[in-house]
Amino acid sequence: MKPSPKLLSPDNHALVLIDFEGQMAFATKSISMNELRNNVAVICGASKIFNVPTIVTTVAEESFSGPVFPEIEEAYPMATSGYIDRTTMNTWEDEAAYKAIVGTQKQKLVFAGLWTGVCIVGPALSALEENYDVYVITDACGDVSDEAHERAIQRMIHAGVKPMTSIQYILELQRDWARQETYVAVTDLMKKYGGSYGLGIQYSHKMIQH
Repeated sequence: MKPSPKLLSPDNHALVLIDFEGQMAFATKSISMNELRNNVAVICGASKIFNVPTIVTTVAEESFSGPVFPEIEEAYPMATSGYIDRTTMNTWEDEAAYKAIVGTQKQKLVFAGLWTGVCIVGPALSALEENYDVYVITDACGDVSDEAHERAIQRMIHAGVKPMTSIQYILELQRDWARQETYVAVTDLMKKYGGSYGLGIQYSHKMIQH
């Protein structure tokens, strides 16, 4: 009855959030901004609930790209979390970001960010070269076109990256609804950001009360 070691758990990985900023979002066309923001809220909320080491990195925040999404700021405020601002398009090539990521001492790394074909492909492939187990939350990434996003995901999968979705991420961490210590927080988060699945949870909770 042992779960696969290939599954994510709260204590076996770090989450890296890359360039979720206005200037990057303005040109993102492969996913609607409402859907992207909801998915980002899900993964940020999940990492917070399960105490997953989470690194937020930006590119030229003050001079070009602007502030991070409100959903990230809510879960990981700049004042207390500290974001790592870079000049490099590849997070892996920034010394401070690299040290922060490897400093988590997690062999599994989960990436999400903008844009898929540049700011996610770079660190994902670089981490693979250093023998990390790499996951990308594909519906919490976006690019300037469907083609750009899909080719980037395809390229990473061919290299060995494991794709997953935002709801898959949070449910893989929860894993068992009998885990009451996180049950309420997870279901509340899904009610707020989980679309029709969240409505289903709200419906079932309400109907059970009758």
